[in-house]
Amino acid sequence: MDILDTDAYDRRQRRNMSCALFLSLLPFFASTGLYFYLWTPESKPSIIFAAVKSAPILLLAAVVLSWNGCQNVLGVVGGLLFSAVGDWCLIWSEYFLHGMGAFSASHLLYSLAFLSSRYATHSSSSWTRILSLILLLIGGAFYFYLYPFLQKAPNFKIETPAVGAYIFLTVFMGALAIRTRRFATLMGSLVFMVSDMSLAVQVFNAAKIAHVHYFVMGTYYLAQLLIAVGDIRASENKEDFGKWKRP
Repeated sequence: MDILDTDAYDRRQRRNMSCALFLSLLPFFASTGLYFYLWTPESKPSIIFAAVKSAPILLLAAVVLSWNGCQNVLGVVGGLLFSAVGDWCLIWSEYFLHGMGAFSASHLLYSLAFLSSRYATHSSSSWTRILSLILLLIGGAFYFYLYPFLQKAPNFKIETPAVGAYIFLTVFMGALAIRTRRFATLMGSLVFMVSDMSLAVQVFNAAKIAHVHYFVMGTYYLAQLLIAVGDIRASENKEDFGKWKRP
């Protein structure tokens, strides 16, 4: 088989894998649509609604697990599972700190995944350092903006430093995503930051934004989808690389 035949075969394989991946994601799209169909501003916290909210994330975890196996249970799959726990907790306002703790664990596991050999992390260049610095400045500026509103929270002595630590974890995850130089992974991490900041604005009444819940959840599900797809693609690329290296 010559080079042209090999390239054509690889293109067909990638198309077939893309189609298979899209089909495996259909339950995620359906469950996400169900959530937005059922949610209203008057929705009451309940176990059933918590299950509906977390279902898309659990289905994403199942997709990543089916494609990548158990090799990244302590990576993206684990992060998705902790995210589902966070989704359950945030249904009830009294469990906000528990939910933030679950999402902190999620960000740590995503960061661990981005550091793994599957992502073939590149050495830092000037532009990656600049982008990471920009993320850090954005995170710091947002915390500075949010700080007066955190002081009005009932548990401000706990929530003020906890939110600061959480923002640092999101920035750290975003900086590691930049180093992977993978579009889906990077965009997923950045969109996740946008979703988290929007949620903080909503929770701490820092601003009045119309239909903010739809924006928060829409960006949240999109971010998780991009991170999951990026993880699957990272595993595919590593396998392709290993195939060419074999004698």
